[in-house]
Amino acid sequence: MSEAKVRVIIVEDEPQIRRFVCDALRREGCTCIEAGTGREGLDAAASGMMDLVILDLGLPDMSGIDFIRDLRTWSPLPILILSARAAEQDKVAALDAGADDYLSKPVGVGELLARVRALLRRHGQRNEARPQHRFGEIEVDLTRHVVTRGGAEVHLTQIEYRLLAVMLANSGKVMTHRHLMQEVWGPGHSEQGHYLRIYVARLRQKLEADPALPQHILTETGIGYRFQT
Repeated sequence: MSEAKVRVIIVEDEPQIRRFVCDALRREGCTCIEAGTGREGLDAAASGMMDLVILDLGLPDMSGIDFIRDLRTWSPLPILILSARAAEQDKVAALDAGADDYLSKPVGVGELLARVRALLRRHGQRNEARPQHRFGEIEVDLTRHVVTRGGAEVHLTQIEYRLLAVMLANSGKVMTHRHLMQEVWGPGHSEQGHYLRIYVARLRQKLEADPALPQHILTETGIGYRFQT
């Protein structure tokens, strides 16, 4: 790991555990960015080129699951969970939300470093996160959940925001109705496409210059939608 100067964000509210993890990684030649809250961790991920997040699920300002979901709306950065929660349902929830691996506390240095090396090998070269997007008069800051149009903030409901974030993450790709339903509403809703049509219409009303002739949220007839910047 020392050759590549890996950059790791440690999102953990307990200083002693943060120091333990950082000391182990620094001995391997990594650069560590410490975050005591979820918001600090998301800001660190958005600030520059990073390689990995090591995340505790019990944070003071948000749940670890919410952190994962937020990060996944704009970044493919690998996430290793390091948590005292060892129940199967906690592991499944974190992995389903988008985490890549899970370790239960307490953990030995050897296993921690082995899991880090494995994740870095699987994910290959560093990817730059894109938390800010601009198209037309619209600016979207995914780290702050803020959408503006011509400088004025646009209010989006939770579902509208989630739908927009999924579209931005798949910009240029054709997204099927089923895929969008599963990503936004979750499993079990993939056949209720009428919800999707309603919320796409609402997004167009709020974000398109002419909702009747959309330039960004495009319909792929019989298939789904494509987002075009």
